[in-house]
Amino acid sequence: MVANKRVFVIKCSLIILLLYLFVYLLNSSGTSNIIRSLQQSGRNLAAMEPKLSSQQQQVEQQAQQAASSTSPSAIYVHSGYDVPTIVDSKAITTEQLQQIKTGMKQEQSASSSTVRTPTVYEKVRNVTGCVDRPLRRMAQQRGDYWVLYNYVQAKRTFACDESITYTTHADYSFLDNLVPLVEKWKGPISLALHAPGADFKSTLNGIWYLRDCTTPLIKELVTFHIYFSTKHIPKEVPHQDSLFTESYNCSQVAPYFNITVDQMYKSQKKLLYPVNVGRNVARESVQTHFVLASDIELYPSSNIIPQFLKMIAKNEGPLLSPKPKVFPLHLFEVSSDQHVPETKTLLKEMLRNGTAIPFHKKVCPGCHNVPKSKEWVSTNETPGLSVFYVGKRTGNFLHWEPIFIGTNTDPLYDERLSWEGKSDKMTQGYALCVLDYDFLILDNAFLVHKPGIKVYKKDTKRSMLTAKTNQLIKKIIFPELKIIYGVRKGCAV
Repeated sequence: MVANKRVFVIKCSLIILLLYLFVYLLNSSGTSNIIRSLQQSGRNLAAMEPKLSSQQQQVEQQAQQAASSTSPSAIYVHSGYDVPTIVDSKAITTEQLQQIKTGMKQEQSASSSTVRTPTVYEKVRNVTGCVDRPLRRMAQQRGDYWVLYNYVQAKRTFACDESITYTTHADYSFLDNLVPLVEKWKGPISLALHAPGADFKSTLNGIWYLRDCTTPLIKELVTFHIYFSTKHIPKEVPHQDSLFTESYNCSQVAPYFNITVDQMYKSQKKLLYPVNVGRNVARESVQTHFVLASDIELYPSSNIIPQFLKMIAKNEGPLLSPKPKVFPLHLFEVSSDQHVPETKTLLKEMLRNGTAIPFHKKVCPGCHNVPKSKEWVSTNETPGLSVFYVGKRTGNFLHWEPIFIGTNTDPLYDERLSWEGKSDKMTQGYALCVLDYDFLILDNAFLVHKPGIKVYKKDTKRSMLTAKTNQLIKKIIFPELKIIYGVRKGCAV
C-alpha cells in the first residue's frame, strides 16, 4: 500500500515537471520560432533568384542586421533594385510574402528580357563574316619590285566592318588629287605610289607637304605605300620612324605643283608605269572587308560609305544570291570650269545641260558602257542606296571595264600590264565573267573624273605599246587565264 502511494507521487511529480517545462518553452521561444520560420521561408525564396552581386549581398546583410537590431518582426526582402525593402512580418503572411517575391521576379525578368538591337557594323560583320586585320609595316619584294607596305600610316585604324577603303595608285605628279578625294570620301584611303630612283625623294616631300600643310584628313585617313623597280632603287630609304620629325615649311610651293612628266626620273629613264602593281599593293593592304579599287582622279559622290553599309546590313533582294558579286559605280566627266556634283540630282542636271558626259565617251565609249545606263540616268535620286540592276559582262558589255566596290577575294590585276599599253583591267574582267560574277549596279552612287573632259589624241608611241600589250594578252596571258579560271560562253578579254 505504501509502495503504491510512492509510485503515484513520483508520477504526479514528473507530470507537473513536464508541464512546467512545456509552458516555459512555449512562452520563451514561440514568437521567435515563427519569425525564424518566416525568415527561413524568405531565404529559401531568395535562393531561387539569380546570384546577387557582391554589392547587393552587402546591402542585404546590412539591412538584415538593421532589422534584427530594431525590431524582431522586421523581414528584409531584396527587390532587385539599389534600395532594399523592409516589411513587417506581422502584417503579411507567408503566402503574401511569396506573392511579393514573385512580383519582384517578374519585374526583373521584364527588365532583363530587353534585346539590344545590333548596330549596322555588327550586322555587316555577321553578313560578311569578316575578320579584323592589323596594319603592318614591312619591306618586301613583289616580282621585279620592292614594296614598302604601310610606309606612312594613317593615324586612324579601322575594323573590318567599319568602312570601305578607297584603294588607288599614282606617282607624285598626281598628288594634287588627294585632298579633294579624301574630303569627298571621308573614309580610309590606301594609296600606292610608284617612286623609282630620284622620284622617291620628291614623293616623300609630297607626302610630307600633304600631311602638314593641307587638310588634317590626310594624316587621319590616308596610308601610303611606295614601290619601285629592283633596277631603280633610290639612293636612300629612310626608316619610317625618322620621317617627318620636323614640320614642313608650308610657305613653299607643293612639291607636286606644276611638275611636268619630262622632269620625272621615270620619264628620263623611259620607264613604263606599272599600274597594276600599284592597284594590287593598295588593295591587299586594307583593313576593311570592302574596297573600292579606283583611280586617284575619280571623285566619289557623297555618303557612299554609310549608305552602302546600311544596304549590306539589310541583306535582302539580289544580295541574297549565292553567286559572287561586286558593286559597279557609274562614271562621268565634267567640264573643266565645273564643280564635281555630289548628288545624282545635280549630276542629272549637268547631263541635261551638257556640262557632264559619260566617262570616256570621246575616248573609248565601249569600255565604260554600263548596262541600263539610260534607265539609270532617267531615274530620280532616292534616299539611301540600293541595287538598281544586276548586270553581266557579256553581249554588248563584253569589254566593259567596271570600277566597283568589291573585296580582296576578287581576282587581282595582272601585273605584267602597264598603263601605257592599255587594256590593264581587261584580264580581271574576263576572270569575273568566267566566275559568273553578278554586277550589282548601285542606283545613287557614282564617280566623277577630275574636271576636264578627255578627247582622243593620237600617240604613235603608245599605239605601238598597245599593239605589243594586245599580243602579250592574246598569246600568253589569255591562255593562262583559260587554264586557271576556265572558259564560259560569252566571256572574252
